[in-house]
Order: sequence, then C-alpha cells, then structure tokens
Amino acid sequence: MSKGNYVDISRPLEIPRNRYTGTRILRRLPEGVEEKPYRLFQVKPLSPLIGAEIIGVDLRNPLTAEVKDELHRALLEWKVIFFRNQQITSEQHIAFGRNWGELEVHPFLPEGDSSEIVRFTKDKTATSYENIWHNDTTFRQTPARFSILRVIKTPPFGGDTLWADTAAAYDNLPDEIKERIDGLTAIHDFTHVFGHQLNEEELAYWQAEFPIAEHPVVIKHPDTGRKTLFVNQDFTVKIVGLDEEESEELLQFLFQQIHIPEYQVRFKWEDNSIAFWDNFATQHYAVADYYPNVRIGERVAIIGERPVGVK
Repeated sequence: MSKGNYVDISRPLEIPRNRYTGTRILRRLPEGVEEKPYRLFQVKPLSPLIGAEIIGVDLRNPLTAEVKDELHRALLEWKVIFFRNQQITSEQHIAFGRNWGELEVHPFLPEGDSSEIVRFTKDKTATSYENIWHNDTTFRQTPARFSILRVIKTPPFGGDTLWADTAAAYDNLPDEIKERIDGLTAIHDFTHVFGHQLNEEELAYWQAEFPIAEHPVVIKHPDTGRKTLFVNQDFTVKIVGLDEEESEELLQFLFQQIHIPEYQVRFKWEDNSIAFWDNFATQHYAVADYYPNVRIGERVAIIGERPVGVK
C-alpha cells in the first residue's frame, strides 16, 4: 500500500490474466479542460481519442506566435497531429521543429542532410527496428519531448504507423496495479536495441555516453499534468526494486496495455505527409509490411526534460 512517498513492494502483486473487456475510460482532454474551437486552421479528428489532421497550415512559411500556440494546444489535446501535402525542405523541417526547442542528434540512426535529421530509407535490404511499440530515446536521461516525421516516399500500400495514448492506457489499469506502480521507477537502456551494430570498443564508448537511465513508471505529463504510463517494450528492461520474475511479469502486462485498439490511431501515409507527436503522451509502431517496396522519411526530435514521477 502507498504511504506518502513509500510504496510497499514486498507483497506479491496479482497480475490480471485477462484484459478487462468492458467499457473503457476514453478521456481525450484533462479533467477541467473544456473543448473550444480552433480559430486559425481546421482540425479533422481521426479517432475519438487520439490523432487529428491539421488543414490550412503551410509549413513552408514561418509560424506566427498565434499559429504556433494553437498548434501546441492541438498537439496536447490530440497527442499526435498530421499534415498532408507539405512539400518542405530539410531546412524548413528543422526550422519548424525549432519552434518547440533544441533539436536532438541521434547517436545511432543514419543522418540526413544535417546531424539533426534522422533519415530512414527502408527497402528489402534494410533492417526494420521501429515495428515495436516504443517512445523515442527513453534511454537518454532527457528523452525526446516531441518528434516530427516527414515521409517523402511511400510504398503503394502498407507502411502505416500507429500511435497509442499512454494516458488512456494508465487510466484503464486496475486500481491495484495503479497503486503499485505509482512511485516506482524503471531502467531504460539502448544496448539490446542498438548495441548489436557496435563493436566492443564502440559499445563501451556509447554506454559511457548514455549510461542506463532510470525513469518513473508513471510520469506526470509536463503540460497537462495527467498520469501517463512511461515504460516501453524497446528500451525498458527492469522495474527497480522488484525481483527479475515479478519485474518481467509486470512489465509485460503494462506493455500489453498499449496494444488495445481503443487507445490507438492508425495513419496511412502519402508522399509529403508529416506526423508531429508528443513523446510523453504516446507510443508508436511503424508497420513493416511493405517490403520490397521503399519508404523514405526524415525525422527531427525536440530535446525534452527529465520525466517527473507522480509521487
């Protein structure tokens, strides 16, 4: 039982064997926030909970403060927003991202025209590593806060990306699980994801650059204040304070919450489409079903702050 900042992890936790199949809590807005219209562009929802297209913004042009603020509100309310028919350059992509802060340089993924751009060229010869539910770069002490992906070339079919609302995943957990995980932390590590492409010397160097990160299992969202699940199948390896078996069992249960379709939106790419998502409010999954066709994309990510727990 939770007592202040103390969580009793000595007693065994009963992990539900079956997911609850009744009515789910699908709360798009934080408590106390009322729906209000957008004045400067049109918002087209793609699901009741998460994901909306933005119509009427040309990203070739610098953003005014008013448009930037309204886009930020749309991002917080919908968690991932999409733009179509945006024939922007890499420089314009970078400039758009910098509206939200300093851009991240990814240590392991291939660069585009700038070190701040990750370029994904996927065909039958490429290794797929995004077809797993994940948040971006949680192996960092300060993971990416937002990510902006521009797909330049799409396959004729397939290659969709899905996003899941991690606040909804938390909202629908059994009360006993919530009580147990609020206040716990987990270890995040890149080694099993990117370490295989490094030799022994390189691995030692990057492990020194990016030592294991310890983040709360449940974070308080920095803008909305909502409790949000913050463990992912790609980088989260252990819950601190639990033995290996209980940690693995609990993590697998928490990972499975992201798979529930009611919490998801699925986006079908077209050439020159853009997705802009909140990495502290979502996980995403890039479907690898289009080989030997080609998909080419470029991504920038905005450096975030250190995640804060709920206790």
